[in-house]
Amino acid sequence: MIVGERIRRPDAPDKVKGSALYIEDLAFIGALWGAVLRSPHAHARIARLDVTRARSVAGVHAVLTAKDIPGKNLIPMIQADWPVLAAQFVRHVGEGVALVAAESREAVTEALHTIVAEYEPLPALLDMEDALRAGEVISHWKVRRGDAAAALKRTDLVVVEGTYRTPYQEHAYIEPNGMIAVPDGQGGVVVYGSMQCPFYVQKAVASALGCDLAQARIVQTVTGGGFGGKEDAPSAPGAQVALLARATGRPVRLILSREEDMAVMSKRHPGRVRMRTAATPDGQLVAVEVDYLLDGGAYATLSPVVLFRGTVHACGPYRVPNAKVDSRVVRTHKVPCGAFRGFGEPQVVFAAESQMDRLAERLGMDPLVLRLKNALGEGDETITGHSLTVSVGFRDVLDKVAASSEWARKRAEYARDSGPVRRGIGLAACYYGVGLGAMGKHLNPAGANVLVAADGSVTVAVGTTEIGQGMITVLSQIAAEALGCPVERVHVVEADTSRVPDSGPTVASRTTVMSGNAIRDAAAKIRAAMEPVIADSGLSWVDAVALCVQKQVGLAAHGWAVPPATTFDLETGQGEAYMCYTFSANVVEVEVDTETGQTRVLAVHSGHDTGKVINPTTGEGQVEGGVVQGLGYALVEEHVLRDGRIVNDQFSTYIIPTPLDVPEIHSILVEHPYPWGPYGAKGLGETPIIAVAPAVTAAIHHAAGVRLDEIPATPERVWTALQAKKAGPTASRP
Repeated sequence: MIVGERIRRPDAPDKVKGSALYIEDLAFIGALWGAVLRSPHAHARIARLDVTRARSVAGVHAVLTAKDIPGKNLIPMIQADWPVLAAQFVRHVGEGVALVAAESREAVTEALHTIVAEYEPLPALLDMEDALRAGEVISHWKVRRGDAAAALKRTDLVVVEGTYRTPYQEHAYIEPNGMIAVPDGQGGVVVYGSMQCPFYVQKAVASALGCDLAQARIVQTVTGGGFGGKEDAPSAPGAQVALLARATGRPVRLILSREEDMAVMSKRHPGRVRMRTAATPDGQLVAVEVDYLLDGGAYATLSPVVLFRGTVHACGPYRVPNAKVDSRVVRTHKVPCGAFRGFGEPQVVFAAESQMDRLAERLGMDPLVLRLKNALGEGDETITGHSLTVSVGFRDVLDKVAASSEWARKRAEYARDSGPVRRGIGLAACYYGVGLGAMGKHLNPAGANVLVAADGSVTVAVGTTEIGQGMITVLSQIAAEALGCPVERVHVVEADTSRVPDSGPTVASRTTVMSGNAIRDAAAKIRAAMEPVIADSGLSWVDAVALCVQKQVGLAAHGWAVPPATTFDLETGQGEAYMCYTFSANVVEVEVDTETGQTRVLAVHSGHDTGKVINPTTGEGQVEGGVVQGLGYALVEEHVLRDGRIVNDQFSTYIIPTPLDVPEIHSILVEHPYPWGPYGAKGLGETPIIAVAPAVTAAIHHAAGVRLDEIPATPERVWTALQAKKAGPTASRP
């Protein structure tokens, strides 16, 4: 089988050689430079906006404000609140106020400086708790299962509670956001860009221009990483650059600097989680109560569905008969937050898994044993009442990470460390609903076009995108397997809205499952047409295709995939929220210097039930990348804001892990096939990041005896906790 093999990535040679063409590398004759005038205020009324002098600057071809938008001043998203350009009010620092297109960078800069923008500052909501008290709720989700309130009052149960806080996280993709818009000569535009979701950008461009979707053609260029930061956010620069191209009749480049990208593009939502967890003295979970709050920033973007996913998974991959979850995301006058790998789960999983460790400590129980005792298995139900009947490999994952890490031996050995530098080992787990689920039904389907040429080469077009995760490799293998052709003959082309119907976004660990099934559907139609001609002939692929061409057999087909139905009751939070789930667990080993608070990660054992693994190498790469990103979230990544402005807007001040910080990573892929997935595959893209942070803080606690309820676990935070421990009653190590 081609599926399951470690084939080389088709896109790897060009990327390694530097010959891959990213958006910055593309050149169009007569292209102008584009730029955005941005608000310096978190919240203000635009008292005066005069662009007269800017329009007279030599080399300037267009200066646009909100009143110059021919279509709607609205970026279509879940809620109708996000303008292309601020019209009367600015609602976050960096919000676009005017657009400029000119012959040179110098002319653009001069024009921006000559725009007269006067503001009347207004009070700004900069704290999520203040926003909650003010009633600025974007979305509220809930889960009601059993009677959590009554259970938590029982005197025969052990109850632990805590309040947990998580920070902004920067996507830190290699390539900042960038777009080039080119008039197509027929009243429309073609927008090329670094993006995850061409169909999102298409809707934004058509809305702003007031044109048909067919006149807004969007082409994804080679993309230097996304992680969610190129899902919703690129719709704004896409619409803005299209407006400039329409106004000037010329190609326009709008490519953000790193500082601009960091200052104004979306982030992971900061979170606050209050949680109470109850269990019997022998460790059976009885009830969980969750109050989950996210800071959405100025506009809703994807916050409602980010919150939905966190709500559904708030109690972890465990049997919980009584659950009460209330989740809210609020509006503040800060940069809008949106999609980020893990999509609302890393925040709440940090809390849920910290609670499991607290509970294990109170019960005097090994944290692994507690998780195994309550682990979801086939026949169990999630907190939304979803009965799990297939592909539930959670216990298998726990067993394998425990074996890989030598959990029991190291836990006992590390507990004996007594010097200033101490080792610790921690465990955390999660599960992740594959696909868009019950709240994304209108975006669930995916399409694929497959064309077999006369020489046996195959062109595959899908609506999902390659953003570094290995989609091209995996889909090439699926196409080759389904057609029965050599994988080197398959060519997956760049995503282009003119090639396939809207296939939804490249998010939610859905690409392999959805685009893979669409490809299989198209390939099955082609094979069905070929079989009467080549049946039992024993011909090679090339000869079989040649014979079919001679017999005038059509060798092109469109495939379409619609996932199994999902349900969700908004009042009770009950239903089959997602079609299936990927299960994950991490064991992290650390070394903590108790004199400085410095934490060094020694090893991570990261296990995942991902169904059938299409390509083990790309799967392991996903795990390694997600783990490193999770370590950054756990230990060092933190944006500092002052009056709503991000202060550390470059990599010299926003710290991310470097290769020297990467520990030994053991990627453990566990196969529990999902029958509806292509060859049994499920998703893998997001679980590797989700449960890293709580495993790190659990390991710190095991090493140093201090428990952190807030991340990142910087040396300062760990040291402060150590000093507080010294000042208080002596605590025994777990």
